[in-house]
Amino acid sequence: MTHSLESVYARIEQEVAARADRLWDVSLALHREPETAYEERRAAGLLAGELERAGFLVERGVAGLPTAFTARTGTAAELGGGPSVALLMEYDALPQLGHACGHNLIAAAGLGAALAVRAALDPIAGTLSAVGTPAEETGGGKLDEVAAGLFDGVDAALMFHPGVYDWTWAPLTASAQVRVGFHGRAAHPTGNPTEGIDALGALIQLFNTLGVLDRRLPAGSHIQGIVTEGGRATNIVPDYAEGLFGLRGETTSALAELVDELRSCAQGVALATGTTAEVTDVGGRYEHFRVNDVLSGLFARHLQAAGITLTEPEAGVYLGSSDIGNVSTRVPAIHPFVAIMGSKGSDHTPQFARAAAGPRGRRVMLAAARALAGTAADVLLRPDVPARAWAAFEKKAAAGL
Repeated sequence: MTHSLESVYARIEQEVAARADRLWDVSLALHREPETAYEERRAAGLLAGELERAGFLVERGVAGLPTAFTARTGTAAELGGGPSVALLMEYDALPQLGHACGHNLIAAAGLGAALAVRAALDPIAGTLSAVGTPAEETGGGKLDEVAAGLFDGVDAALMFHPGVYDWTWAPLTASAQVRVGFHGRAAHPTGNPTEGIDALGALIQLFNTLGVLDRRLPAGSHIQGIVTEGGRATNIVPDYAEGLFGLRGETTSALAELVDELRSCAQGVALATGTTAEVTDVGGRYEHFRVNDVLSGLFARHLQAAGITLTEPEAGVYLGSSDIGNVSTRVPAIHPFVAIMGSKGSDHTPQFARAAAGPRGRRVMLAAARALAGTAADVLLRPDVPARAWAAFEKKAAAGL
């Protein structure tokens, strides 16, 4: 078995190397023509076409999302049974900044891994899937894909993310967008001021209240808000005001508690100011990322073969939120960070966008493709791996992590 696995790893390395130029061409094509959330038509078409030409069974428009797709292969792809691996590809860009989060590298690495595994293991005993996941930056395509059952029966959901750290897993918090609207009563501020109920004053009071709340929030939790509606004229007491709030919690349960706190604060302010408050979620909630130590360890060992060493994340450092969290709380998953620029930099910047099309980006993309493919092979060929991955998943779930 050891000799067989080593042969497979060697074949994967060869297959990724043979496709290196084409994978980089795909990555640069995505980078040159960035498409934002739910608009990734060229990206989805390019990736799905590459997989289809390689013999994958491709289904476009899955989960009710025109720019989502699945590509499957393996002896159990239609019949079910056997181990199942899903390689995830993100490809949406940021407005005005393009691929400043490096999703072009994520897509190309996932594509390369899928093609290499199919070539190295054909025929595959089990199921290998490549899943196109749109709208990670805004909206959360993976939420719809989870709800549609695309990850049902999957033993390992695998992806990597370019970044400024080399970390085995991503400390990603749960997040939600919540709208708070206050209804008051319009009046002239000098003609009949006592008749007015100032909705904007209520919203401002909510911001002040949340400022006090912020001082006692636990690590990983915060609330950031903006005013989206505050009145139309200075000589009219606003009868409606609205704010949009971004909330994050270290865990999904911590986020739920924070949303409840926001709702309580809004209702308290409404009671104090004579207004009425409406609190509504905007879109779905991103859950926290549940690390799977078994799969993350395998990926790290494969990446080490390319000379990249991953470490545990720094304690107390959080790197935002992602809809991969909603996948990771349902099936074993990985989301390592691999640096394409130094830790003094940051993603979501023009500098990071340039790095995503630079020589270090290419090296990381190819190394990640190889490591993802090796990890997928471990799941498909070693019965102990999915068993241990699920055991680790259940242990984290039982602990609420």
